[in-house]
Amino acid sequence: MSIKVRNGLTILMLVVLAASAFAAGYFIRDIVSARNGSVQAQEEFDVFWEAWGRIEDTFIGELPEGRQRTYAAIRGSIETLDDPYTVFIEPVARNHEREELQGKFGGIGAYLRRLEDGGDLVLEPIPGNPAEAAGIVSGDVLQAVDGTIITADMTTGEVADLVKGEKGTTVVLTILHPGESEAVDIAVVRADILLPSVSYRLLEEDQSIGYIRLSRFSAESAGEVADAITDLKSQQSEKFILDLRQNRGGLLDAAIGVSDHFLEGGPVVLQQRKGEGEHTFDATNATLVPEAPLVILVDGGSASASEIVAGALQDRERALLVGNERTFGKGSVQLVFDLRDGSSVHVTSARWFTPERTPLDGEGLEPDILVELTQEALDNGRDEVLNRAIRLLQEGS
Repeated sequence: MSIKVRNGLTILMLVVLAASAFAAGYFIRDIVSARNGSVQAQEEFDVFWEAWGRIEDTFIGELPEGRQRTYAAIRGSIETLDDPYTVFIEPVARNHEREELQGKFGGIGAYLRRLEDGGDLVLEPIPGNPAEAAGIVSGDVLQAVDGTIITADMTTGEVADLVKGEKGTTVVLTILHPGESEAVDIAVVRADILLPSVSYRLLEEDQSIGYIRLSRFSAESAGEVADAITDLKSQQSEKFILDLRQNRGGLLDAAIGVSDHFLEGGPVVLQQRKGEGEHTFDATNATLVPEAPLVILVDGGSASASEIVAGALQDRERALLVGNERTFGKGSVQLVFDLRDGSSVHVTSARWFTPERTPLDGEGLEPDILVELTQEALDNGRDEVLNRAIRLLQEGS
């Protein structure tokens, strides 16, 4: 290994260690000391390189390449913080995460599905999107993307990354239509593809109840929930159920925006950040349904931004929580630092509290109505939590 590469890796590890340690509220003086010219840090990393040199000289197995070793060193350093939410994310996973939080990406508007046992990769176009307009039909076998042959060992994620790109650019797909013997090239112009976080409907059991399912909190979620409420109200919905079960969270702004649809002013969540004291995030007075009866469905998978919304509406006596267990208890804030190679570090930097100062982190929220899930109900596909919420609204509770 060259001295230049070794020094570069050392500097990267020092930066990550310093940022992670500061965010966790303490400083690893024996490892990182920028104020003193990093002399102690260099001595410590001399030990690292001494150890690695012995490994390179004597290890009988295959050695990891430089980037793998760098990532492993970062992960190992972060583990010393003993915080499950301060993490390192590699480039491909970070890109997928970014797309989910943005709520949209540049693509063609089609699902990719691998047939069983490593078989063909087939396309399912989403109606109204570029793939369908270009002539892609359900069941088309994807053979190549811009000349890159699709092999059996490629994952759907890897192929999806080939297909995605900037809005307005063109991707050429080599396709074998069902029943045909010769493949054809189809050029598709990429567009913004929405990843909806909301589904909704009037409930068959009671047409006066609008049901809204929110799967994550993306940049588009507040607007999607607003559209759902508006449409349900136009269909004479007078009561609402907001389903946050298995919603692992997302963006803080989205949580504030969703809460704003149901609250007239006042606090939504309190945030405590090191060195900045306490900050209150308030709802505006531009609410869509300030008084309509509301029930929120939660479970052990409701976390982070879900708990912000549920906690605010519960504390403000705007909604009842119905669920089979406490929520997850993830009430901390992670700052995301994108690194030069597309990877990122997520660093815990603050904690959240409900308007009544109930800590969310490690605690979670107790449902107002606890529903026992029976095996008989599960076996027969009955959603007892939803059924209990419907009865609550029908009874006027």
